[in-house]
Amino acid sequence: MRILLPLLISTALTTQGASLDTKVTFSKEIAPIIYRNCSSCHRPGEGAPFPLLSYQNVTKKAKTIGEVTASRQMPPWKPEPASYSYRDERRLAQREIDLIQAWLKDGMPEGNPAEAPEAPKFASGWQLGEPDLVVELPSAFHVPPGGPDIYRNIPLPLGLTEDKWIAAMDMRPSSRAVVHHVLYFADPTGRIHQRPSQEAEPGFSGMRAGGASIALGGWAVGAQPHFFPEGLALRLPKGSDLVIQYHFHPTGKPEAEKSLVGFYFAKKPPQRTLTRIQMPPAYSLFSGLDIPAGEKDFVIRDSYTLPVAVDAAGIGAHAHYLGKKLKMTASLPDGQVKTLLLINDWDFAWQDRYFFRDLVALPKGTRLDVELHWDNSAENPHNPSNPPGRVTWGEESRDEMGSISLMAVPHEESDFAALHEDTNRHRNELARTRMRADPAFARKIAQFLGE
Repeated sequence: MRILLPLLISTALTTQGASLDTKVTFSKEIAPIIYRNCSSCHRPGEGAPFPLLSYQNVTKKAKTIGEVTASRQMPPWKPEPASYSYRDERRLAQREIDLIQAWLKDGMPEGNPAEAPEAPKFASGWQLGEPDLVVELPSAFHVPPGGPDIYRNIPLPLGLTEDKWIAAMDMRPSSRAVVHHVLYFADPTGRIHQRPSQEAEPGFSGMRAGGASIALGGWAVGAQPHFFPEGLALRLPKGSDLVIQYHFHPTGKPEAEKSLVGFYFAKKPPQRTLTRIQMPPAYSLFSGLDIPAGEKDFVIRDSYTLPVAVDAAGIGAHAHYLGKKLKMTASLPDGQVKTLLLINDWDFAWQDRYFFRDLVALPKGTRLDVELHWDNSAENPHNPSNPPGRVTWGEESRDEMGSISLMAVPHEESDFAALHEDTNRHRNELARTRMRADPAFARKIAQFLGE
């Protein structure tokens, strides 16, 4: 044993030294990280400011890459690890961050190009591949250089001769800087595009989408397109018009926006109906969102107990510049508390939907709890007001709102009506409570809706 122990120690030290002396190369270690996590956005035609598709591309921006990956600013992935894994997670493992730092320290060697994976190729300018249907605005909408935010509903016919089921949607704005976010709606009558207008610009003003009654989701700055989980889709009736409800934010110079919207259709109808459980409802409109100037931790909470069993497919959140921490948990009937979403450092510029790797079973009686935190202090680097001022609920970028939405299907399709009715009850109870507490609130609601 006395002879064997020194031999084992010597072998271990020799092996460790060899590991430390082995240089990290682009071809073997760095290229797979970049191509898997960065290239889908960092390529021609996408929103990222430079490509990352080759050794030469990456070395030009290597210092920046090292800084933003070490701080976890990039890749843009805001959720903390939760009780259930997310699909398409872009969070780098610490080992990957360490490899990038070691590569920089070693002088960014390329290594053997034959060892590098092939740079990703994309079938089209669309991140999800060529859509089944692409529609374009009939004409550009012109956004002035200044003034208040603009809400514009622009309808266009889709020409569908049969019902379709939407598996994914994507948008390609022609002027990304001016588009704060959009919401998609379908008008099943197919007549809203015929609405008369005396205005030179396409569409009509306001925060209501006319007769477009079917919500199809939306697009926001920083969001990435995703397919719904296998077997889930949204119904788009034949003959429907699409209404794109824009929120434009002037940039200081004239802009013209003429978007393309791509539809990806499922091959067959889903067996269960996808719905959204939003907490608090209406982005906290009825929850007393009134943040004093200088308030560092303004909090709103909401709870909702599931009346039926559901399977959660994904989750998303929304707030404006003052948002700080957003969290949803599920307290199961057996006493377990599961984290569905936790974002500790909300960033208005990176909003997304996060699909679970597998459907998450939430039994009847599960209590969902949401807490939203805002920081209206001068220490908040995202605060658009200096000095800070009072901020209330509103659609302008400098106003605030906030919610977390759980995308789910009833475990049994026969329970969909009960779930839909109960989520409406929850929203209406909050609205009535607020109305009784503040009689002037009804007038404010009417003003928001343009009535």
